[in-house]
Amino acid sequence: MTSTSPSADEAVRAAAKRLREAADSGVPCAPVRDLIAPGDLAAAYAVQQLNAAARLAGGARVAGRKIGLTSAVVQRQLGVDQPDFGVLFDEMRYAAGATVPYRAVLQPRVEAEIAFVLGADLADGPLDDAQVRAAVDHAVAALEICGSRIADWDISFADTVADNASSGAYVLGTVRRRLDEFVPCEAEMAMRVGESVVSTGTGTACLGDPIAAVAWLARQARELGDPLRAGQVVLSGALGPMSPVAPGDRVRADITGLGTVAVAFGELDAGGLDPTSSAHSARPADSNEVTS
Repeated sequence: MTSTSPSADEAVRAAAKRLREAADSGVPCAPVRDLIAPGDLAAAYAVQQLNAAARLAGGARVAGRKIGLTSAVVQRQLGVDQPDFGVLFDEMRYAAGATVPYRAVLQPRVEAEIAFVLGADLADGPLDDAQVRAAVDHAVAALEICGSRIADWDISFADTVADNASSGAYVLGTVRRRLDEFVPCEAEMAMRVGESVVSTGTGTACLGDPIAAVAWLARQARELGDPLRAGQVVLSGALGPMSPVAPGDRVRADITGLGTVAVAFGELDAGGLDPTSSAHSARPADSNEVTS
């Protein structure tokens, strides 16, 4: 972000510090729109970038990006006309079927998506749908565990962008499909918490076509000087409404053509502690776990 005054820099640093302290303490904070304007996109991404740099300095590695707000309904709720995006780190990924400590993500909500793994950089050229299709190595089903460092999910557009697009963790399925085998916009999704269907949708719910969402992201990422690279994962956006989850819940999504992806959440004991917090089953997934 190009700052216009020292006070603008101070506001960005204060917003980043508030969100970082909430993440570190596990206690949600007030929104940051008292520090940066609710519609100040440049300031919001500057906050996101500061906290991303802090995570990288702490040893995390970038695994890819996530796209949010791809639903027209959610965009209208927040008064915006475009998606947002955040950074995926290696420490955010869990193996398919793993048990995620309930407190690993603040105020968790889950949504089902199509994830794309890139086989080529998206740094030059028109970055249109055709180029994105050619760059994708394969698609897999995914569950995104969204989280908010902001209390009660009381977010404006700037709040969620600053908060790394309300990211938390993610799980990839184990069925890979090339794009000559699978048409993302034709996919149908059903997500269950336990045995109850809590969300349904199709590929067209994601900006009309998940490939179009990735093309949008590729252009935005290049504009910010950090283009998408081969090997990165892109979570392309929800195919249906997100659902809150509780301790002990098991979540499963079925996406036509991509099979099933599932995850469980740890129970809390009588003292509110999470016995799975250091469990082996909660260890993030190895990057080579996806199989054909």
